[in-house]
Amino acid sequence: EDLARLAWPDAAGSDSGSPSGCGSCGSLRPAPLAAMPPPAAVATPLDALRWAGDGPVGEPEIKTAEQYIETLRGRNLRVVILGEMVSEFVDHPLVWPSVNCMAETFRIGVDDPDLATAVGFTGMRMSRFLHVAESALDLVKQSMMQRELGRRTGSCFQRCVGMDAINSMWGTTYDIDKKHGTKYHQRFQQYVSMCQKKNAVIGGAMTDPKGDRSLNCVQQEDPD
Repeated sequence: EDLARLAWPDAAGSDSGSPSGCGSCGSLRPAPLAAMPPPAAVATPLDALRWAGDGPVGEPEIKTAEQYIETLRGRNLRVVILGEMVSEFVDHPLVWPSVNCMAETFRIGVDDPDLATAVGFTGMRMSRFLHVAESALDLVKQSMMQRELGRRTGSCFQRCVGMDAINSMWGTTYDIDKKHGTKYHQRFQQYVSMCQKKNAVIGGAMTDPKGDRSLNCVQQEDPD
């Protein structure tokens, strides 16, 4: 409950006795993060990789919003929007708002590095969207970062599913390897390490599992 109050300070009742949370338009800004006691030591797949905290901190390839936007240019992609061939999609008025929302995930890292960045197991200070959570406080900061980005953009900033996928696959691949003697976790470590060093954007794709997946759309019993 204490951690929840840090992330959602306006969820508690106000002095008038009425709730001041989302049901009655409470403050949209997160409260300053109070100091938390260190978490109890728990054995995790990160133990052998965890950044020591006293070593040098590296800088990733992409750090600012401007650097991120530049990585999207000059890709020589074949893009057609509303029947029109677009040579540089970044500046198209239908695409730019999405690019700008994504770029905001880098701006917030410069504006508030404690909230929106973290030092990963690679020793790189990169976006918190690439961080494998090591404590309950990390999860609180994830929530506060997402809330602040929602306030800033009023839109989807397109990195939440990727962050959740990294964290879930970190533990899942470890468990699979422990059970079956495979090397999925080792390869996933290498992939995440590459992403942290670049400060790359990772997206997640979600699909609707409804219906018989062995059949095409027009063959489904339920047309919807």
